Amino acid sequence: MKFRMIAIVATIASLVWGELIFGAEKVYDVRDYGAKSDGKTLCTRSIQRAIDQCARDGGGTVYFPRGIFLSGTIYMKSGVTLRLDAACTLLGSADLKDYPPTVQAFRSYTDNYTDKSLIYGENLERITITGRGIIDGQGGAFKGPYKVRPYMIRFIQCRNVTVEDVTIRNSPMWVQHYLACDDVRISGITVRSRVNANNDGINIDSCHRVIISDCNIDSGDDAIVLKSTSARLSRDVVVTNCVVRSRCNGLKMGTESNGGFQNIVLTGCAIYDTRLAGVALEIVDGGTMDRVVVSNITMNKIGAPIFLRLGNRARPFKKDMEKPGIGTLRNVTISNIEATGANATGCAISGLPEAVIENVTLSNIRLSFAGGGTKEDAGRAIDEKPTAYPEYSMFGRLPAYGFYCRHVKGLKMLNVQLQEHIRSRRRPAPANKNPFNVGQSQYRTGPRRARSIQAVYQRIFHILEDKCVTPVALS
Repeated sequence: MKFRMIAIVATIASLVWGELIFGAEKVYDVRDYGAKSDGKTLCTRSIQRAIDQCARDGGGTVYFPRGIFLSGTIYMKSGVTLRLDAACTLLGSADLKDYPPTVQAFRSYTDNYTDKSLIYGENLERITITGRGIIDGQGGAFKGPYKVRPYMIRFIQCRNVTVEDVTIRNSPMWVQHYLACDDVRISGITVRSRVNANNDGINIDSCHRVIISDCNIDSGDDAIVLKSTSARLSRDVVVTNCVVRSRCNGLKMGTESNGGFQNIVLTGCAIYDTRLAGVALEIVDGGTMDRVVVSNITMNKIGAPIFLRLGNRARPFKKDMEKPGIGTLRNVTISNIEATGANATGCAISGLPEAVIENVTLSNIRLSFAGGGTKEDAGRAIDEKPTAYPEYSMFGRLPAYGFYCRHVKGLKMLNVQLQEHIRSRRRPAPANKNPFNVGQSQYRTGPRRARSIQAVYQRIFHILEDKCVTPVALS
């Protein structure tokens, strides 16, 4: 009798605790649908039954308690929240057959990538993944091309999407892909994924109204990436208060740019130990990049702090589609940037002779480079490479250790300080090589005495104050 009373009290306490945690929302514990927390039993069907029942009842919370739950692909439903206990791991199966192909209705260039996912949703609304638990994709178990490596999370044409607080690690492919979604909020998540190729941390693709905040990303590929792999542009996106580390780029827009980007803010982030560019803004597959603000960023140990590229790879996003025309890159403001530990390459801001970058403002920027270089570096011709894959290192060591700018109209610099660790008087900080000759400007670099350099095509390169820079190469 005593033990029975204890059991009844425990049950009541559990129900009360559930009410405190989840409010009046109904909770569906995956164990009640047959899921085992031993990390060995495949729980895909049990988890799916819980999700389906939750959706049939009008929505609620599917709860993963303490333990390890092994699963293949699970399909989200509208109105469903997945909540992972702090001591829970949702473990992706290491067997590819547990991830059935899913071909989405929305067409984009990602049709060429994988058609498999651990958590998948399409044309849904009011979906959430939350909790202090872990989602682990066992990505190191998958070897080969795109098609044999599942995404961890993939949501397509969904509305009111929230992913918060969870830790996501060891993805076989992109960690997260949000395609043509609206009203997305990603907050407080941790990503640790360096176990396979293409381990992008967060991919926002052709989405509208997105907020990414307070995330900690350590990824094998680009950390936080905005793409447009369809005709639908990515617009009204804010990335803020994030800490990122990457084997590739820290914050990136591109490479796929077909639909373009508008109204983008990247602010208040710390980037460290990142092999390529800290911030990379790229238009190479058509599309328009317009109204972009990058501000309040610190960087340490990066390849190059800043890279802007308008190119003409011109890759269509659908089969048998005509190649897109050259895109547009304009109205970019970059301010309050502190970067140390950049390598000797330098920063390129490079359009094309037939398609210039327009209206770029750089202000309150202090960058430190490895520097160095030779007279040959300073004088060598730089190929245009219009169709090449865009990367900060695509032109090799630049004629200027700081900024190399060409085919840019309306470039303004204010309070820009550039430093090099290995001093060389043979490779300047700024360089201008546009085939137009207009006037002269004065530059100063710290302890060096002020000097005059030829300002080529003054309409394209405009220095607001002579205390801005010496390390700029205009081309």
